Amino acid sequence: MTTEPGPRWLDDEEQRTWQAYMHASTLLDDHLDRQLQRDAGMPHIYYGLLVKLAAAPRRRLRMTELAMDAKITRSRLSHAVARLEKSGWVIRESCPSDKRGQFAVLTDEGFEVLRRTAPGHVEAVRQALFDRLTPEQQKSLGEIMRIVAQGLQPREAGADLPWLR
Repeated sequence: MTTEPGPRWLDDEEQRTWQAYMHASTLLDDHLDRQLQRDAGMPHIYYGLLVKLAAAPRRRLRMTELAMDAKITRSRLSHAVARLEKSGWVIRESCPSDKRGQFAVLTDEGFEVLRRTAPGHVEAVRQALFDRLTPEQQKSLGEIMRIVAQGLQPREAGADLPWLR
């Protein structure tokens, strides 16, 4: 008879670190979401989509690539793009090489909304995060987050990733 090892419970310091991370990330997400709702009438996730489209060649990305970049499901992306279309900030275009594929394209109006909103958003990010940290802490935070993200990014085929759902 074999016994499986029990859970590797967090020690007190790990528990404090985990709780601090959860508390701070929830407050930061809420802070940035409220700022963008107030200044641009959009949630943080929509702003992120506009940023990704603005940085793309010809301000366009295939919907599957945009879902992968945003780390969201295709259905959530489809809903978000539909809302952005209603605002006139994004349009969808058919992909000429793939009848099932579509591009999300940032419109001039969407680019202008992003241009007007970006200064307030970057200031909110700076005040909420970077102004509170020393340069060394900022560097450490970046290194830590890259390590965590890399470890959570499955490389095997068939991985359960949001943009594949």
